[in-house]
Amino acid sequence: MSGEQDSRLAERNIPGMMNRRERFAEPEHVDDIKATVRRIAAYFVEEKRLVAGMLAVVLSGTLCGILAPSLQSGAVDIIAGEKQGILSHMLTLMLSVYLLYSICGLLQGLCSARLSQNVVRRMREELFGKIVELPVRYLDTHSHGDVMSRMTNDIENISTTVSQSLPSLFSGVLTVIGTMAVMLWFCWQLALLSFVTVLLTFLATKILSGRVRRFSRKRQQLLGQLNGTVEEMVAGYRTVAAYNHQDITVADFGATADSLTKAGIKTDIFSGVMGPVMNCIGNIGFVIIAVFGGYFSMKGLISVGVVSAFIVYAKQFSRPINEIAQIYGQLQTAVAGAERVFAVLDEETEDKNGGMLETDEKAAVTFQNVCFAYEPGTPVIRDFTLAVPNGRKVALVGATGSGKTTIVNLLMRFYDIESGEIRINGQDISDVSRESLRRNIAIVLQDTVLFSDTVRNNLKYGNDSAAEDQLTAAVEMSQCRDMIGLLPQGYDTVLTGSGANISQGQRQLLAIARAFVANPKILILDEATSNVDTRTEKAIQDAMHSIMQGRTSIVIAHRLSTIRDSDLIVVMERGEIAECGSHEELLAKKGRYYELYMTQYAGFAT
Repeated sequence: MSGEQDSRLAERNIPGMMNRRERFAEPEHVDDIKATVRRIAAYFVEEKRLVAGMLAVVLSGTLCGILAPSLQSGAVDIIAGEKQGILSHMLTLMLSVYLLYSICGLLQGLCSARLSQNVVRRMREELFGKIVELPVRYLDTHSHGDVMSRMTNDIENISTTVSQSLPSLFSGVLTVIGTMAVMLWFCWQLALLSFVTVLLTFLATKILSGRVRRFSRKRQQLLGQLNGTVEEMVAGYRTVAAYNHQDITVADFGATADSLTKAGIKTDIFSGVMGPVMNCIGNIGFVIIAVFGGYFSMKGLISVGVVSAFIVYAKQFSRPINEIAQIYGQLQTAVAGAERVFAVLDEETEDKNGGMLETDEKAAVTFQNVCFAYEPGTPVIRDFTLAVPNGRKVALVGATGSGKTTIVNLLMRFYDIESGEIRINGQDISDVSRESLRRNIAIVLQDTVLFSDTVRNNLKYGNDSAAEDQLTAAVEMSQCRDMIGLLPQGYDTVLTGSGANISQGQRQLLAIARAFVANPKILILDEATSNVDTRTEKAIQDAMHSIMQGRTSIVIAHRLSTIRDSDLIVVMERGEIAECGSHEELLAKKGRYYELYMTQYAGFAT
């Protein structure tokens, strides 16, 4: 990020420069659990066969689980002499049913695991595809760590729920329904008495579930904040160490971690309480069955075998209810994570509409009365008018925060202007698709961005079809040949950690070479030589002079030595043009440019 961008962030007080705790003050997700569940369910539509297979297995296992106690009841009645039959046959049938029940449980686990991975893979692909299509403004105003947390932690919670909780939920619901039906068929009076516990279960679930969901959401939000803190610390560790901010960083991390711990404890407490509460309610059901079942047996309404079956059914009835109550807590966590994922998916993508940019090998750029503000009421660019003739080199200079980089952002359509026009060859860029526009522009930023790939692929990033001779020519012009030749595998050397295995200056050279390979109509250099030594800078300037011949170039520079040969130098101040002209003309005026120049080369106090 350039110095101007730092100032811009500070002026706008956007999240990039805000206190981390304030950054997450307003949750981004909506409080509509039904809509979120419907959206999650939509992902299962694409896996209809797998869902149908899992449901069939769950249904078969549930039927076996419901049938087994009935067979047990029959066996007990045979032993008690209240029913005729062959005990060995009944026991064999019971063994077969329990064996089939176990097989169904195994198949259920396999189906749910595959379903989970398929659903989460599709969701993860959609989220990543969405992130790369988001406007620059979104990523400028959101913590990168929080965005990464949505991709990892939140989706992982959904995966766990799909693979573990949903099958148990389906099985539990079917078991409850089937068990209720059988209990009513055996003895509706005893069944109705035992169903009293259901009302208590629903009341307890309603009271506890709201708290679980609220704290689950807060926990996911704080987890994203914590990831953002770690990501910033790792990326800027040199700065942290240089300014002895280790203790402050640890304290900041500790404060966030403490809040996360408290939210996690509350979530786990309310989730964990559900199990014991449900067990207590279930035990009440056992007491009811024992008392009234014995009474009905003495009156001859039911047999001893039915009472024994009811005891098993009561446990079988309460167990899924208890599981559903506990699963509900997991579902709340998954829904909270899904809301955060869907919040990103619902963001507007960068508008891809528009026509083709017609350059005809020329690229004259015109800014006409351009006004822009990152935040309403705080203008950054004010009535900016400038003509950049085709094939000319125009330099933008000025103090940090004067709006130089913002002009580049507007030309690249990273942001859209509020009023005025920007034209290329008379064509309004607001009518041109961003893809077509950026295909004709190459930019080299002060903060070099390379990717964990080979040197060759990094050079071809802006032009996949570049031939080998184009790469060679670009490398020669950017003074990279010797540097690449010293790498272990030359062009095929993999840059690890986005170029961490080469120096900052070497990364800058490769970025310049990448821009040359793209062969753009318009070349933008934002402090492109800030990270190279004076000797290399002179060599690059010579190379730039030849590569810029016939190509429209916009150069942002603080080191005025790099732009002395520019056709036009524009001095910016508070988003406006203070003065413009050639190097000699501006020195002769003894205005703002003269002051900047003398500050750098005459030893004036700054």
